[in-house]
Amino acid sequence: MISPDLDTYHTDPNTPVSWLAKLLPLTRFAFYGPVMEIVWRASRLAARGALDDQAWLRSSNEELRVAEALGMDVQVEGLEHLRRLDGPAVIVGNHMSTLETFLLPGMVVPHRPVTFVVKDTLLTYPVFGHVMRSRNPIVVGRTNPREDFKAVMEGGEQRLAQGISVVVFPQTTRAERFDPERFNSIGAKLAGRAGVPLIPLALRTDAWGNGRWLKDFGPVDPRRPVRFRFGAPLSPDRRGTEAHRQTVAFIQQALGEWGVEGLGG
Repeated sequence: MISPDLDTYHTDPNTPVSWLAKLLPLTRFAFYGPVMEIVWRASRLAARGALDDQAWLRSSNEELRVAEALGMDVQVEGLEHLRRLDGPAVIVGNHMSTLETFLLPGMVVPHRPVTFVVKDTLLTYPVFGHVMRSRNPIVVGRTNPREDFKAVMEGGEQRLAQGISVVVFPQTTRAERFDPERFNSIGAKLAGRAGVPLIPLALRTDAWGNGRWLKDFGPVDPRRPVRFRFGAPLSPDRRGTEAHRQTVAFIQQALGEWGVEGLGG
């Protein structure tokens, strides 16, 4: 569990590692089995309308424990920026894998209710779709940029006015390589229009890779470090241009420090 009182979190080096995790070809099975069980239980709660923030938080913490038991080294920095907020914020980050979607609630929910901007197809997923729908997400189709922009602005402002923070991954899809040209400014514009802070988020989650045929079920390599870094709040204007530039620079710097290859410039 990530304590809301800490500025940083780092996996305890004495965490016992599953024996299956020591057999690298089997790590996918050692990971997906427990994770799917957690998602199944959360889905059953969501289907009954009983997956509240605390239940979602517990699921996220359980998924963190599964990752660590597999041998993943998880480090989180900048939690003080979430703790010191006196209202909701827009959290804008790069998007590498499904892992951040599972782990971020454990970092943000202790401080404030949160939801995500998600692609509409996620809501139709078996089992997991119940969980996402229960979180009152902002839904986009990724086919009509004008309609997506309207959905994020209207839905985002509505949720922020209710005190709910919004996580935005402005890339068109999950990718290990960060490409600033495909990282749009919609999150900065939302924060500017709503008059709330923007929290930059850099992350490295390629320990859970994207699959070739089924993107959500890719290879799992616990030797790759898992990193999250929240930045100091920015105050975007309505256009969000400067805040967007600073967010891109923040992500690039962190990814460079973490040794991510193929970093876009």
